[in-house]
Amino acid sequence: MVATTDVHSCLDAASGMLAYLHDARASSLVVDCGDFFEGTGYYRLGGGSVERKLLLRLYDVLAPGNHGWPHHFEPGLRARTVCANVVDAGRNELLFRPLHRTNIQGRRVAVTAVIGPQAFAAIPLAERVGQRVTDPVHALRQLMLEHHHTVDDWVLLSHTGFEDDLDLAQACPFLDIVFAGHCHSHHYAPRQVGSTLVVKGAELGRGYAVAEHDGSSSGWTARSCRFADMATVPEDLVPLANEIARLGERLAVPLGLVARRWRGAGAPGRRELLAATAARLHRESSIPVVLNETVLRPTALGRVLRLADVLGVEPFGNRLINALLPDVAIDDIPGLLSRLTHRAGPLVTAPDPLPADTYTVLTTDYLAETIDAARPHETGPLLGDAVRDVLIDGGERNEGEPP
Repeated sequence: MVATTDVHSCLDAASGMLAYLHDARASSLVVDCGDFFEGTGYYRLGGGSVERKLLLRLYDVLAPGNHGWPHHFEPGLRARTVCANVVDAGRNELLFRPLHRTNIQGRRVAVTAVIGPQAFAAIPLAERVGQRVTDPVHALRQLMLEHHHTVDDWVLLSHTGFEDDLDLAQACPFLDIVFAGHCHSHHYAPRQVGSTLVVKGAELGRGYAVAEHDGSSSGWTARSCRFADMATVPEDLVPLANEIARLGERLAVPLGLVARRWRGAGAPGRRELLAATAARLHRESSIPVVLNETVLRPTALGRVLRLADVLGVEPFGNRLINALLPDVAIDDIPGLLSRLTHRAGPLVTAPDPLPADTYTVLTTDYLAETIDAARPHETGPLLGDAVRDVLIDGGERNEGEPP
């Protein structure tokens, strides 16, 4: 079995991934642990068309992730998606088939998937109306009880995070392999929990994980590997590679010079850039600003800012919203910020701290929905446009400092 995870539409150097998975599929079951979509300009420009074709051409089984969730309900992709713990809230029925059966080295192998409650909560509310996540441990145990007599080995595609997967393996010792996903961490090499191996491939299209059974009583082995940096794309995938290249040409469009503050070998500090953006927005609007740090992605910048850079730094197309706070939030600003942090990660505010008499905040549509899902919000400008302006002119540079 070969597993990728959290590719996030990183297609700049996709030739190695295309070549390896094309060859591997002849002798291996190729799977993905979620979040194949969203994260770069390739998705923003292509709308997921290329990613959909890659999944249909190169993969056998898919786990749904919080990014690109609606794509797993499309014809073709839904037929390859498994998930044991998301149900229709009204009918209490699973939204996807719970497992995929296959044969590996003469053994009957069940491949299933779960999405963690935190990951499910990160799906925009509009994309999960009428849906509910159940406890992954309970779902997996129930599945095992229903199918244990027809299964020799269990493989889990998990979109919960590596540390949570270690707990899952502890709670579900019947699992043989857990392919981890969702949490971008430096845990890749197999970790043994009892008789279960937890392993993850490198994210962002850089690598994959492999699990093999030798057909004997010694069981499974697993390892994490990297795709080749350069590879010849198989002939039948050349049209798809050309489509990726055309998107790449559009993403190479220059937008201006990057201010010296943000240039360098490494990526600008995500929090520093977001703080500069929040300060600029607050200065221009006079409205308190609340943004979550995970709205930006680390992206190394050169001298010239390209469209790809902007869509890489802010890949999710968030729009800015003037959100009127409900009374319960106005009365407890620290409590509101704590809830938002729990839901969306660390926050940046301008001013910091927020005034106690804050009634309206400038924030993203995602956070506005979290603050008050019942209130309709008008579509505003793109957060990415504000980030672009900060990157080009230096944002909060000191008086007299050159760009």
